[in-house]
Amino acid sequence: MSGNVLLDDEVPGLDADADRVLGEVDILFFQIGDSEYGTDASSVLRIDRALPDDLTVRDLGLPHKGHRALVFDTPEGEGHLKVDAVNGVRSIPLAGLRRMPAAAAAASYAVGVCLALDEEAGRPVLLIDLAETLKTQGRH
Repeated sequence: MSGNVLLDDEVPGLDADADRVLGEVDILFFQIGDSEYGTDASSVLRIDRALPDDLTVRDLGLPHKGHRALVFDTPEGEGHLKVDAVNGVRSIPLAGLRRMPAAAAAASYAVGVCLALDEEAGRPVLLIDLAETLKTQGRH
């Protein structure tokens, strides 16, 4: 296939469902305290019961109970972030996601926002990088 394929042209071998999948990301939404956050669902290995020394990030808020943990992979092994609830996984169109601008001077784990979750309320959801949360707490 040449590099001159126009965006409006059909690409051989891809059907409409494949086009839809390529333009979406699965986001796992979760609750910490009174706030909702999201992360790339592919970064979550599993959801487990929280342990006493599982990670909490003060800037994200403290869990009300924190009985669950998102388990994710790090170069040093598994990381665990305490959460109050897992709200589900949704496929979000790439058009509904925005990268965190450098000018925002946000924490390194804050990678962007999801605008497509609740369009009527206009409530964006902060997207975080789970592995980066460990680095901000001095736990690499």
